Amino acid sequence: MEEEIVKGNLIIIGGAEDKYGESKILKKVVEIIGSDKADLVILTTATENPEDVGAEYKKIFTRLGVSKVEILNIDTRDDANNDSNAEIIRNSTGIFMTGGDQLRITSILGGTKVYSAIQETYRKGVAIIGTSAGASAMSNTMIVNGMDNDPARKCTLKMAPGLGLLEDAIIDQHFAQRGRIGRLLCGVAENPYMLGIGIDEDTAIIVYPDAHFEVIGTNAVTVIDGKSIKSSNVSELKPDEILAITNITLHVLPEGYGYEMKKREVMRIKQ
Repeated sequence: MEEEIVKGNLIIIGGAEDKYGESKILKKVVEIIGSDKADLVILTTATENPEDVGAEYKKIFTRLGVSKVEILNIDTRDDANNDSNAEIIRNSTGIFMTGGDQLRITSILGGTKVYSAIQETYRKGVAIIGTSAGASAMSNTMIVNGMDNDPARKCTLKMAPGLGLLEDAIIDQHFAQRGRIGRLLCGVAENPYMLGIGIDEDTAIIVYPDAHFEVIGTNAVTVIDGKSIKSSNVSELKPDEILAITNITLHVLPEGYGYEMKKREVMRIKQ
């Protein structure tokens, strides 16, 4: 069976993006979704304060030139199986998933009509944007919980299935600011065929249909490639001991760099 070609872009933001200054990332979002012709849906499922969060992003994107911004607060699986909500998703040119709790996104949306609509619109060319928890939920497998600012320890990482928009990768956000290198190393040690992608605050990757991404923003993206691992103790006994891992490949990429996810090669982007 021939693999279906995805036409949409993913814009995956590490959280705490600049909203009121230069707003470089959010301006790029507006450009990609169609500028003044855009039809943006703010999906507030992740947050427990949907009214405030939704209103803030609506105000921001309206100021940046988006003429139609709709807040979609899907708070239950009944909401997620509502035909009119799924239709709102299908008619959009961009879907923005806010921060909050990524397990709310997957547990409320997974297997519903809205979930199917998101997948369908992404395949057809609609941009899917996520910040913080909305970023983590993009991948097949997502980090739900783990130790911040701690040495990498075995059996301290909680992972769960994500939305599956980004294949063969694990996303972590607020990366350098919260000291999350240890937990992403654990995730890659447990799943060496997956790329670990740690995105700093006010930094994003734009993933294009050919599976390369470009970095945008003021900080950096850390890419951990586990295919080169020669050994680790992640599967041995003694849970909670310090992780041992050898020969892992790590890249730190600021704006001006990109990455070919299929070839596993760093790119330089012409400015």
